[in-house]
Amino acid sequence: MHATKKVFNITFKILIWLLVTFTVLVVIFTAVTVATVDKNERSIFGLRFYVVRTDSMSLSENNGELDVHFNAGDIVVVKSIDEDAKRLLKPGDVITFMSVNSGSYGETVTHMIREVKVNNENKLVGYVTYGTNTGVNDEALVEPSFVMGVYWGKLVGVGKMFAFLKSVPGYIVCVLIPFLILILYNGINVIRLLRRYKQEQAQALVAEKEKLDAERAENQRMLQELLALKEQLEKKSEEGTAPAQSAFGEISTEETTDKT
Repeated sequence: MHATKKVFNITFKILIWLLVTFTVLVVIFTAVTVATVDKNERSIFGLRFYVVRTDSMSLSENNGELDVHFNAGDIVVVKSIDEDAKRLLKPGDVITFMSVNSGSYGETVTHMIREVKVNNENKLVGYVTYGTNTGVNDEALVEPSFVMGVYWGKLVGVGKMFAFLKSVPGYIVCVLIPFLILILYNGINVIRLLRRYKQEQAQALVAEKEKLDAERAENQRMLQELLALKEQLEKKSEEGTAPAQSAFGEISTEETTDKT
């Protein structure tokens, strides 16, 4: 029974620590993603993060030979580039840009470059882009100033988790409930500690009382021994005095008889 209880306590503590770790990671993830995801003005080590909204670049029979695919709900990681690097972009590169298309105006879109447009002076004008899933060109030409960066990688499904965490149910399930469990667990521990403290105090008082009682009994015993020793000494003193007085009386009688 004792071994089973010990195993249960260890398992319970492991689960609590896993819950603590999960909650902390969720809070950190939420704080980082809220501060960086879909934020054009913020980056981490030159990388930006954007949630994919559509399946325009998902794997299909139209783009199976290409290396870059991602689905709605993924997060694409985009590397920032300067103006000089933008001039070196070529067909086949996947870029993230601020869309001016009628259906997605003002949104960030990640599509592949189909063609680079230049003017008569060989000066860069913009890029023709398209979603590889459909193969249809985007409505508007992407000017270099609208380019946010080039595709660097993806975080599969993280965008869905990010969206869930930003929702009320996600906050309740992933943040609020774990925190309430931790608060309840710590509250129970505090109550247990208070009870243990009171119990230890009571035990200490009982031990102190028993110690005082033992000292009192010892003192009483020592007092009785001293009294007994005193009585013995007095008896011996009386017994030693009586023979001396008897001898003195005999000597006096003998002297009186001689004189007569």
